[in-house]
Amino acid sequence: MISSQRMLKLVHFSSTVWLVASAGFLLIVALRQAGAGWWLIFSLSGYSAVLIFLLISLYLFAIFRGVVHPAKHEHPLTTSIYYMTFYDISPFIGAFAGLISKAGGSNTAQQLSIISIGTLATTFFVWIVLDPTIASVEMMLPASREHHRRRQAHIKAMREKQRVDNEHLLAKLQEKEALEEQQLRKFLPPMAEKLTVLLGDYAIKGSPIEPEVVQIGARAWQMGGIICMRQLHEMAKEAYREQLQGQHFIDHIAIWWDGIGNWHAPALVETLRKTA
Repeated sequence: MISSQRMLKLVHFSSTVWLVASAGFLLIVALRQAGAGWWLIFSLSGYSAVLIFLLISLYLFAIFRGVVHPAKHEHPLTTSIYYMTFYDISPFIGAFAGLISKAGGSNTAQQLSIISIGTLATTFFVWIVLDPTIASVEMMLPASREHHRRRQAHIKAMREKQRVDNEHLLAKLQEKEALEEQQLRKFLPPMAEKLTVLLGDYAIKGSPIEPEVVQIGARAWQMGGIICMRQLHEMAKEAYREQLQGQHFIDHIAIWWDGIGNWHAPALVETLRKTA
């Protein structure tokens, strides 16, 4: 079974289509009376006319009451099912008034013109004049004004709560980042020093240090991801370069850490060029 709200939407859509069709018919009649040929009318009814009709339809659906539902306590009359039904069928009421009008022409074209004019006139009066007037009168009622004041206060309180929650979340993130940075400052220097010692032992004794270097890299990845690994790599590389006093060396750390997290080892030739 179709709900009343869905039925109203279908009626509003149908009335909007009828309104656009009536406007298009009057436009064609005006062009014909002005002496325009059918070739001009067909050209005007191409993409530009379709675009205009779509914009009109979108405007009617977005702005008027077919989509926008005001608060019931602030608009007790215009939110009632009876008024909304009257609002949505007003184009058809205008068409019916034009149909039974005694001013209707004798031929079909004149009669259709009267129907279209009745559609546009009635729709304009109801949607543009009558509805805003009634809504304004409703808003002046004491109960409506009080409900509007409370609703605005509630909206303001919700926005304030959202702002406070965002500030708390930002403060927590900043606190977390500060704590992580503090931990990095605490743990990275000893780890960099350990890597420097391992590289020295490898250069002098040829000790198998790769598993331990990989373990330190994995720990850095767990602590802070790729950023932490880069910081540790730079610290260890600078410390080892100072020990070698400008001598060339191979960046074994960058090579052995390949595959840890997002770390990718550069080519050996590129490593030698950068460390030269």
